Amino acid sequence: MNKILLEVVPRDNETLLKEVNYIKNNFNQISGINIPDLLRFETRSWIYATLIKNVYSKAIPHLRAIDFDIDNCEYIIEYLQTNQIESVVVIKGDPPTDMSKKVFPTTSVKLIKKLKKEIGHLKVYAAIDQYRSGIKEEFDYIEMKKDAGADGFLTQPFFDLRLIDIFTEKLNGTEVYIGISPVVTEKSQSYWESRNRAYFTKDFKPTLDWNVQFAKDVISYCSKNELNTYLMPIRINLESYLTKIFT
Repeated sequence: MNKILLEVVPRDNETLLKEVNYIKNNFNQISGINIPDLLRFETRSWIYATLIKNVYSKAIPHLRAIDFDIDNCEYIIEYLQTNQIESVVVIKGDPPTDMSKKVFPTTSVKLIKKLKKEIGHLKVYAAIDQYRSGIKEEFDYIEMKKDAGADGFLTQPFFDLRLIDIFTEKLNGTEVYIGISPVVTEKSQSYWESRNRAYFTKDFKPTLDWNVQFAKDVISYCSKNELNTYLMPIRINLESYLTKIFT
């Protein structure tokens, strides 16, 4: 069965709870909520995950590897255990632009290994960036994360079903969530192409209708191929986007 995760940006406690309860009451297709760890917010992702655990047991905070000193990270391990957080996503993380926050040379692989060693039952997801480098290099990196103990993977957003097919061909038997994010302006498309080196099909249109249809196509593809889906509705009306996808 295709599981669907939804990323929700945690602007504040009240808004987050309101959005999550709305999703729970209206879209039973959503099986879990992902909480990104954004430096512009004072509250960290794992705090927000604890807040919504009563609504979604699968509340998954993102952990930025470079924020943790691998030899002195007992506090996050203790927090995850004490608050019974069942799953996390480990990403490398981008350094803060103003360097006001201390960062460490901790890699995703090192943090995954540490978490699995200290909390064996914790489900640790890792990231796949299909645009980061060549396909072989990314698959080598995936294997390193698997060896470190990664239980599954979440991809960057795809905008081409053919590219999904190429990547998932080698991921049989692995729990993978295929990323989808609506891109509804030419400026946003340009950002994805220049900053993230994303690939768009020739027929791509930066419209809500195109993105909704693509999301439906990906969900259908995942259902047929024993894959899962990860929705990242950035800068778009959540209600309108989800309603169009699931009706």
